[in-house]
Amino acid sequence: MNSSLQFLDRLLEVIEKNIAPITSEFVKEGNMLFGGAILTKNDYALVCADTNKITEWPLLHGEISCLRTYNALPAAERPAPTDCIMIATHEPCALCLSAITWTGFDNIYFLFSYADYKPIFDSTKILKQVFGNPNGEYRRENAYWSSYCIAKLVDDLEESDGRKKALQGRVAALRERYNGINKVYEEVTKAKGIHIPRVTGE
Repeated sequence: MNSSLQFLDRLLEVIEKNIAPITSEFVKEGNMLFGGAILTKNDYALVCADTNKITEWPLLHGEISCLRTYNALPAAERPAPTDCIMIATHEPCALCLSAITWTGFDNIYFLFSYADYKPIFDSTKILKQVFGNPNGEYRRENAYWSSYCIAKLVDDLEESDGRKKALQGRVAALRERYNGINKVYEEVTKAKGIHIPRVTGE
């Protein structure tokens, strides 16, 4: 796990500049607010970023869409998954966790947890119903990868010349930004009569 100020600053920058702008455009078509990006571990360079495109295909969740973009890169330009960092704007659902596992990434950093976006979409329901976990949780540390909540890593930092407070402010701003993105999604799907199948089991 990397929880340095420089690293967390970079993760937030990628969400702010590389993921959220794409998502803001695609929600206008009725796609959801979830997105992802891949960075190199050695210098945090952006490999690719993408967003939810479920109006194209229901399985194109944000992370899946990002993995598809990553896999489409020429082999010479595509670093090995174990040399990369997987970023998700929201804690990955069961589908995306499986896809990340099969693709070979050994780490996941997400900004918002299941609890943060439960009012929008409850990703714990499949975990409860299919995998029999009454809490709708999964093992964030396992033989395949480790996953970390960026917002929590920021909150756990020790204060350093106001830089922790600045990062917390950016997390809060992104929370508001994504609330706005989701509002656009809801308005568009209602106006266009777009129905996106959702898992509703308790």
